[in-house]
Amino acid sequence: MPTPPNDATAPTDELALEDFLPYRLSVLTNTISNAIATVYSQQFELSIPAWRVMAILGRFDNLSAAELVDKTAMDKVAISRAVSLLLDKQYLTRREDSEDRRRSVLSLSPKGRETYAQIVPLAQRYEQDLLQKLSADEVDQLHSLIDRLMQKANQWKEQGLDGP
Repeated sequence: MPTPPNDATAPTDELALEDFLPYRLSVLTNTISNAIATVYSQQFELSIPAWRVMAILGRFDNLSAAELVDKTAMDKVAISRAVSLLLDKQYLTRREDSEDRRRSVLSLSPKGRETYAQIVPLAQRYEQDLLQKLSADEVDQLHSLIDRLMQKANQWKEQGLDGP
């Protein structure tokens, strides 16, 4: 059973969006993603969703579009647009699944692998620079807190989007 909110988080009659955790996390994510994207969007003409698709395929090869939706938590339309862009730029290859001909799988092409290998160190440098604002213990705490919040959000997802 959830613990009751403390006075600092007790519900009120109005929502101060700037203090609302989901909003703050969204703004933080967008700010960080946009800062990193300036590097790879200019040099490689990639959108944020396209880079995310490449990053997932860089770790997990031969995924369907539906599997990309699951791994990125992005909507189908964003994945579809990103995949189209990446196929047009020849960063991806698409082939029929040998076990299920109704399913197609996506992989990074040799050009995509080369681009991925160039972007990863840039993204990691941004992450390291950002995390330098925190102590090692704070980084561990941050990861733990994110994991716990994701676990709760996934519970909501499994139960339906009705929430608590």
